[in-house]
Amino acid sequence: MKKLILLAATALLGACQAMQPAAKASLDGEVFYLQRIALPATATLSVSLQDVSLADAPAQVLAEQKGPIKGQVPLPFHLSYDPAQVKPGHRYAVSARIELDGKLMFITTEHNGVNLDGKDPQPLKLRVDAVR
Repeated sequence: MKKLILLAATALLGACQAMQPAAKASLDGEVFYLQRIALPATATLSVSLQDVSLADAPAQVLAEQKGPIKGQVPLPFHLSYDPAQVKPGHRYAVSARIELDGKLMFITTEHNGVNLDGKDPQPLKLRVDAVR
């Protein structure tokens, strides 16, 4: 009987542990551009953290922030991700884009690599360039 109670208690504790929310890590930063123009009020900003390790495959998105733009540049962002998804030896990058009515206005054109080791400089500064 004692073994049965001990087994049930162990199973219950294991289930409680499994229900705990995963630890989260985050990257904070801002998106900016050099042009001296104001963004339309209906523009949207999308910032994503991606695993860019495989050259022949689409990047895997670990975190993304999307939504209407509030204010003007610099535009702040906050990306929360699960550190358990970070794989040793993989490469990660942050990219951003600004759209208006589904049409691309600005996009990052440079690689913005991050290590995701807790030592990345924050806030990250992402420059986006106009699309012509």
